[in-house]
Amino acid sequence: MLKANILTFFLFFASLVTAIGSGSIMIENSLYIKAFLLYLLFSCLYYRLRITSKNGSTSVDYGISYSLSIGLFTGPLGLFIFETFYRTIVFFNKKINKTADPNEFTDTFYNIGAFALNSSIAFYLYHYLYPKFQGIPFGFWILMFLLVTVTSMLSDFYLILMFYFLGDIKTRKEAIDFIKSRSVLDMGKLSFTNGLLFLFLQEQKWEMLVSLFILNYLVSRSFVSKSQHIQNKLERDKFEQMAYTDFLTGVFNRAYMDKKMEKLNQTEEYLGIVVADIDKFKQINDNFNHAVGDQVIQHFATTLKSYLLMDDYLFRSGGEEFTMFLRHRHFEQTVALVETILLSLENSTVTVEFKGEAAAIHYTSSFGLYFFKVNETVSMEKGYVYADQLLLQSKQLGRSRLSSSNGTLKKETQRI
Repeated sequence: MLKANILTFFLFFASLVTAIGSGSIMIENSLYIKAFLLYLLFSCLYYRLRITSKNGSTSVDYGISYSLSIGLFTGPLGLFIFETFYRTIVFFNKKINKTADPNEFTDTFYNIGAFALNSSIAFYLYHYLYPKFQGIPFGFWILMFLLVTVTSMLSDFYLILMFYFLGDIKTRKEAIDFIKSRSVLDMGKLSFTNGLLFLFLQEQKWEMLVSLFILNYLVSRSFVSKSQHIQNKLERDKFEQMAYTDFLTGVFNRAYMDKKMEKLNQTEEYLGIVVADIDKFKQINDNFNHAVGDQVIQHFATTLKSYLLMDDYLFRSGGEEFTMFLRHRHFEQTVALVETILLSLENSTVTVEFKGEAAAIHYTSSFGLYFFKVNETVSMEKGYVYADQLLLQSKQLGRSRLSSSNGTLKKETQRI
């Protein structure tokens, strides 16, 4: 922490010495006050739209900085005054809103020093290199991009040192990855924005300058609003998925089954509802334990899911009971699929861990299938009841079998 504070105050005093050493503000006082107030207003407005990233114990703000253009226009002293006022306002705003970091006071000195020093260096580089770029097509813009590149590299260098002193960056790879995180497109946006602002300042085109500020603010606000909307939707979708997902098997739960029934009631489609459960599951729990029983349930769910198509649904509707909605098939196709699943379970075992050793468990399952057309007479809820009754029939007939009924026929056909 001591080394980080030394770096912070070194940057601050270096920028202060540079500002005082430059002599005076490079423009008339009235012109400076006008530019100063405009920049201060829009910088404070834009600050609310910045994206903050947490790196260890330090927050890094990402967004367009206007320091380069006002620094080129007013010189190091005018820039230092602007940065001091602006960063102080940000500091007190964070304190009032209780969003300040524990080290916000020293961070304010760091921000004043880093931004003022970097843009002061850019000021001297600009006046040295500008005559050399005048004869080059798009020379001004190339120079602006060069200045942004230099200031960005200096900023990254300061931050890497800061993170190294704080222990947030420990290896060369982490430092390189931090540098790579900087976007060339963002640097281009920074170059273009500050270049235009500088040109408007030189020509005192105040309406154009204010228009660019407003445009930048509106675009940034729109981007932030859309990003927030997307983030909120992702979070809602995540919570909804959690609410409708069975934590043990990862398939849909009974709550989602009820919701899906409501929707499918409107479709008037042909489908098969299959209710299945594991035969003699209580014996598995009694002979082993509930952890082994959970592994068997997971295997059962995985097996069922492996046979389903994209438009089918699988739900855990009870403890070891699962329900499938099999869609876009004829009755015979639906029966054939369930019989295939039943045969697969009869010929398979699940390997579980029991008392520190692997154990192979063989289990079977019984199925009840009711195939019908969803309508006002037979709803999804009623179809589920019929399928559940057919499952009970399979149990009574000896288990490990399918009982099915085709509800689309005038006289229902049962198949056992």
